[in-house]
Amino acid sequence: MKKTFSIFIAVIMCIAIFTACGGAGTAPAPAPAPAESDSPAPEPTPEAPESAEPVTILHWYWSDNDSWTAAMEENVADFNATNDKNITVVLEAYPWDGGGFSENLFTAAMGGGGPDTAQFKLTATPLFTANNLLVDLESYVNGWDKKDDINDNIYSIMRSAHESNGLYVMPFCTQILYVYYRPSMFEAAGIGIPQTYEEFLAACATLTRDGTYGFGMRGAANGHEPWGSFIQAAGGDFTDFTSADAVKGMQDYLDLFNNGYVPPTAPSDGFNEIIANFQSGLTAMVVHHTGSFQGMVDIFGDDVSAFQFPGGKGRWTSMGDTNNVIFEKAENKEAAFEWLAYLAAGKGQEVWTVGTGNIPVSTTVQNLDFFQENRFYKASIDGVSFAGIFPIRDTTTEFITSAWPANTQAALLGQVTAEQAMAEMQKVLWDQ
Repeated sequence: MKKTFSIFIAVIMCIAIFTACGGAGTAPAPAPAPAESDSPAPEPTPEAPESAEPVTILHWYWSDNDSWTAAMEENVADFNATNDKNITVVLEAYPWDGGGFSENLFTAAMGGGGPDTAQFKLTATPLFTANNLLVDLESYVNGWDKKDDINDNIYSIMRSAHESNGLYVMPFCTQILYVYYRPSMFEAAGIGIPQTYEEFLAACATLTRDGTYGFGMRGAANGHEPWGSFIQAAGGDFTDFTSADAVKGMQDYLDLFNNGYVPPTAPSDGFNEIIANFQSGLTAMVVHHTGSFQGMVDIFGDDVSAFQFPGGKGRWTSMGDTNNVIFEKAENKEAAFEWLAYLAAGKGQEVWTVGTGNIPVSTTVQNLDFFQENRFYKASIDGVSFAGIFPIRDTTTEFITSAWPANTQAALLGQVTAEQAMAEMQKVLWDQ
């Protein structure tokens, strides 16, 4: 039986300017030219274009902290002052509340209320589109002059959230996982940054020395994200966990534990444990994103850096997303798209990502020194072209919170084989 998956959500969100045209009528006889002049008659002064009718766009968003609020308020003030189409965005902030934002957004929209545009999470796409609440943005994006400023892979990820491959969300910002590592430990072990999947596995072994483990494994809930990099690097994918390549990726993962290259607590380690182990020097590598880099730098200074999980037969890293949508109830969808475009690839993109530390979707903004000269931001950006998400299904929540940790822990403890664990996970995610 299919299970309802959790909603994770967020918020944000052209008017044509018409030029007056003269009416038809009888043309007056031309005035005679001046008697002693060869100068051409002056061009008639064009009539000033009519002002666009004012449009108000109500935008809902959530804020994780004061910097998020300041960035969004700055964007609204700038957009309202600089757009030439008489568009005014009105901002309303609501708490994320562990996903309650999404529930409130859905309830408001179903009742005929709510905003014109909002921040959004991909995982909520099926619920909202099944109720015809969101605008298909394909035609708007195809006609947008900055479409190519966003990597095609990001659009593909957005489309993957809908069964018809429709584009119902506008990219805004991301969080992309990468590998933290200790340069001093690599130097002491006589190795460089691994360039291939096989080199990464070898590095986990080589770095296990002097009381340090090579890799910080997350065997508890939400460990499926770094685990996914192993599955895809081995040549598997998330459509068939029972394939030979997918099973090999699982076996590679189990062997890190079996061979003692990860802490013995790995089967039950969650986020707090893997970060604490890395920060204490117990592990030489761990997978996370930019949200934790400042704490790492505070402890290690220059002796912490990052690289993208290397590829093998395939390559993948997990991408967290914050996007924007337009609701069908919006009376002026062109104006709403102007606002979303400003946030995706205009000044709003720079203000938001620089101000909040989220990773830009705009390649122009990604190439700013602010991002390129920060080794952690750059490592995240390096993963844009091969990042992805887990399949969004009504069984996804059960897979993440229950099936993946239970079966992975059982396999790590030798209670089931890699093949058995993968077969059980296949049944849950794909309802087979």
